[in-house]
Parts: sequence; C-alpha cells; structure tokens
Amino acid sequence: MNAASAAIEVVGLRKSYADRAVLDALDLSVEGGSVLALLGPNGAGKTTLVSILSTLLPHDGGTARVGGHDVALEPDAVRRLIGVTGQSVAVDDLLTGRENLQLMADLALLPRERAAARVQALLDRFDLADDADRPASTYSGGMRRKLDIAMTLLGEPVVLFLDEPTTGLDPRSRRAVWDIVRDLSDDGITILLTTQYLEEADRLADRIALLDEGRIVAEGTPSELKRLVPGGHVRLQLADAGDVDTVARSFPRSVADLDDLSVAVPSDGGVESLRSVLDELDRLAIEPDELSVHLPDLDDVFLVLTDRSARS
Repeated sequence: MNAASAAIEVVGLRKSYADRAVLDALDLSVEGGSVLALLGPNGAGKTTLVSILSTLLPHDGGTARVGGHDVALEPDAVRRLIGVTGQSVAVDDLLTGRENLQLMADLALLPRERAAARVQALLDRFDLADDADRPASTYSGGMRRKLDIAMTLLGEPVVLFLDEPTTGLDPRSRRAVWDIVRDLSDDGITILLTTQYLEEADRLADRIALLDEGRIVAEGTPSELKRLVPGGHVRLQLADAGDVDTVARSFPRSVADLDDLSVAVPSDGGVESLRSVLDELDRLAIEPDELSVHLPDLDDVFLVLTDRSARS
C-alpha cells in the first residue's frame, strides 16, 4: 500500500510493560476510506495499539502516523481528526440522549446553531430521536452503544477507532451497529475495528489483520486469509457414479461420495485453481450438475495462525 494513501501508518511500533513486549516491531497500514478489522486473542495488543494511535498512550519505539500526523509529535493534530469508541460505553446515565450529545458539542466548542443541527442530525441518523429526551439510564444496551458512537461522531472525525464495539450486545443490536459501520464506511470514514467476533470482521472489513503476541501474523482480505489454511475445496455434483469415479481418478487428492454423487477437489479458492478444475472437466467431457467453492472460515484461520504463532 502506498504510504501517501494511508490514513494510518505504523512502522516498527514497540510497547512493553516491564519485561513483556505487548507490541513487538509492529507494522500496519490502513488505506483511507477503508475498514480494517484487527483480530487477535486476548492480550494480543489490540487495545494497546488503539490507545497509542489515539494518543492516549505513549509508545516505546517506532513511528505511528494518523492522517499524516505523528501521534507522538503532533497529538493535537491527530485528535482533531479522530473519534474513539472504547470497549466500555462512555454515556452519562444521568443525562438524556440529547444532553449527552449536547455535552460533546460543548466540549467541541461548536457554535450554538451548528451544535443543535448536528445533535438532531445524529439523533435522526441513529434512530434515537423518539427517545432523545429520556435518561440514558433507561436505554437498552444497543441504544446506549448507538448513542456512544453518535457522541464520537459529533466532531466529524475522518478516522474512527472502534474497540470491540459490539461486545455484550444481543444479535439484533449487533447487526444494528454493523449497519452503522457500513454507513460510516460509505461516507468515506476510515475505520479501525477491533473485535472478537470473526463473523463481524468477515462482514465488515475490507482487510483483516491478525495480531498475535504483538505482531501481525497475517493480513489480507477475508478471502485471502481463508486461503492460507488447508481445507478449501471445489465440490462437484455429478450425474452418475461413473462420472464420480472418472473425476475422482483425475484428481488424486479428491474425496468422492458415491451416495451423494459428488467429488470434493482440494482448492485454495483462487481463479487459477478453479480454472484448472474446469479445464480438466472439459478434457474429460464431463459437465457437473452443480459446482460450488468451499473455503475455511475465519474461525479456522484464527485458530490455525494463532496456534502457529504460539508454537514458533
């Protein structure tokens, strides 16, 4: 990735507590306007990285830039560009939803008319307008998280850090937050999302970085990461047992199922791999009734790669 197009650029970042390295010469780049999901087991350094990038925590070595500004040398410039939603909801339960947003507008020193318009726009956008004048203590978990994100957006950040924003939410509320993230990405906001939910990363992220023991052990699109672990295959549904036998003989590592009249041919899911299967079927003059590509899911990727990192 070209550094000039990167909204977040981290090179050789290090952070230690006593003799334990939490971030160990970490390199990471996030393209402007994209969503990067940061995955990793507990203690991998995800929240530490977010804290450093949001100027809340100093680092020990390397460099980190957000929006072209060094987080250590230009913290005020970085803070003007970012919004941060932490793992804990930062909502004042004694205030109403509207008052929480107004408080953020006051802290951002927004002019009165602009603040009122911005507050109302966010209440409408997050479907909180009907409950705007109720105390936040009466809100559901999903509503509180939506209000929390709305408060983060009041200053119109161009880079947004979401640190496990859906932890503890029910499935309906989690999907509501997913919709919000997609909308923000469509608006061109760069988002770094940490999450423990692999489905969340799969659905939302343009790219995924897997962090383990302070280092990025794998990075790519969800599809690219799924190709890194074994188990992918092309499933061919065939017309009769004869075709099953012929195809299975042509692909030595394939698995035939005569009861189901299908053959699973090992594949990484890539275009070249699929093309080779189709070319061989053409040579055999066999046309499958159905063809589908199956890849390992992110659970498999997570378990295999973090286990490999631990062993090494």
